[in-house]
Amino acid sequence: DKGPDAPPPPPAAKKAAGSFADEAAAQKAGGRTGGVYIPPFKLAAMQKEMAKMDKASKEFQRLKWEQLRKQVNGLINKMNVGNLKLLVPDLFEINLVRGRGLLARAIMKAQLASPGFTHIYAALVAVLNTKLPENGELIVKRVIVGFRRAYKRRDKTLATAFAKFIGHLCNHQIAHELLALQLLTVLLDEPTDDSVEIAVSFTKEVGQLLEQLSPKGLHAIFERFRGILHEGTIDKRVQYTIEGLFAVRKSGFTDFPSVPEELDLVDRNDQITFEFGLDDQLDKQEMLDVFKVDPEYETNERMWKSIRAEILGESDDGSSSGSESDDEGSDGSDESEDEDEDGAGAASWGGPSGVTGGIEKGVTDQIEDLTEQDLINLRRTIYLTIMSSAGFEECAHKLAKLDIPEGHEMELCNMLIECCSQERTYLRYYGLLGQRFCLMDRRWCVTFDKAFEDQYAMIHRLETNKLRNVAKFFAHLLQTDGLPWTCLEYIHLNEEETTSSSRIFIKILAQELSEFLGIAKIKQRFLDPYMAQVCDQLLDVNWSWFINR
Repeated sequence: DKGPDAPPPPPAAKKAAGSFADEAAAQKAGGRTGGVYIPPFKLAAMQKEMAKMDKASKEFQRLKWEQLRKQVNGLINKMNVGNLKLLVPDLFEINLVRGRGLLARAIMKAQLASPGFTHIYAALVAVLNTKLPENGELIVKRVIVGFRRAYKRRDKTLATAFAKFIGHLCNHQIAHELLALQLLTVLLDEPTDDSVEIAVSFTKEVGQLLEQLSPKGLHAIFERFRGILHEGTIDKRVQYTIEGLFAVRKSGFTDFPSVPEELDLVDRNDQITFEFGLDDQLDKQEMLDVFKVDPEYETNERMWKSIRAEILGESDDGSSSGSESDDEGSDGSDESEDEDEDGAGAASWGGPSGVTGGIEKGVTDQIEDLTEQDLINLRRTIYLTIMSSAGFEECAHKLAKLDIPEGHEMELCNMLIECCSQERTYLRYYGLLGQRFCLMDRRWCVTFDKAFEDQYAMIHRLETNKLRNVAKFFAHLLQTDGLPWTCLEYIHLNEEETTSSSRIFIKILAQELSEFLGIAKIKQRFLDPYMAQVCDQLLDVNWSWFINR
């Protein structure tokens, strides 16, 4: 019983109570992760005292935790495409088993701050995942949970960043491609302007991968995009982004490679893939971010040193041998490169096999132009020839003399159609020019047939005036038999596969044909047995009703 006359507590008890209060205050000031700023001079003095401390003590482990956190943050913030390969060994020098929570948090924080560097952080996670799968698994779980939380809160910025990270994790096959399809299904299930925008950007990131691994799934996603476009319930700006996505798909996602060549650091057979879904119950293991005293600290540190040696391929002397080899300078590497070049001969620098001393013998490398400058020059020449000629016969003669190489016929067809569409009114000059080329060689018939298919597929992108000119151009080719009528097989007259633009195109095409040929001759063409097999979609159509629509 403590009364007013009770003796004061002994000094030891006061000290214990004071230290407990100090620790509680320090923990409160440091937050959940104990991140307290320590001035450099004080940190240096504390590091000197660390050597004298007991490694099982709380103070020693807290200082080591702070050092680990700063090392992780420093290395992650320095990552870029150029130094990624150099910084990965430095990252393995620190204890990534104890600090996997800190690592996951630092990577996600850096990615959210700089979404443009997502491909770099995903490549880093791919390398870490092959050696320490627990780290990759933790990051995948946290990214999925982060996306779910941002999507429920309708936070477009965070959801876009997390979706981009998930896309790149799928590209490196850290996460399964089914996760990407599931995410797109969720975004497009109840489309809004924001969800469709996120889905479009996400599809660009993973499109090339899905085209290889799940083409049917990608086709279903694009059919859903097409349905949203036809519904017309979303904003015009978002509709244009969907149209741009279809153009990206047509180009084979060349501008959005799944894994850039300089970041393809891991063999696909060595990668470990986690099959998590958006609806799975995932544990973020947030307690890994919080400092806790490890009663077996020294044992775990020794285990990490053995793991690190196995990952980095170090021997007993480990890093010392590596540092000595680094200190040898560039002389040794230059000598070894010279020896390799002498031994390998011309094959080492890409010369013909079996040829040595190619430079002395006058053998030169053939330089291949990848800038497509020849193609640009060809397009410029075609355009100038079309616009500067006095008549279609002169123009056809000049273009025929260009000797357009095989495989580039479509450049002339596209340029001719583009010039025709740009005119204020349709000019027969372009139709006569296209007719002359179709009658000149069969390869031009095939090319214009392909051009008709492409133009009809993208007809919704054209303005009304351009659409009218293009329709009259192809009507001229059909009525003069320059273009085979079998090209009409690309037209499917039904409500699902036509748009308002395509119906206007078909109407103008039919009107032009009826004015030149007449209804009787058109009917005779379509009752031909061969045409009945090719254009079965058009046989049941009442053309008089269709023209009057």
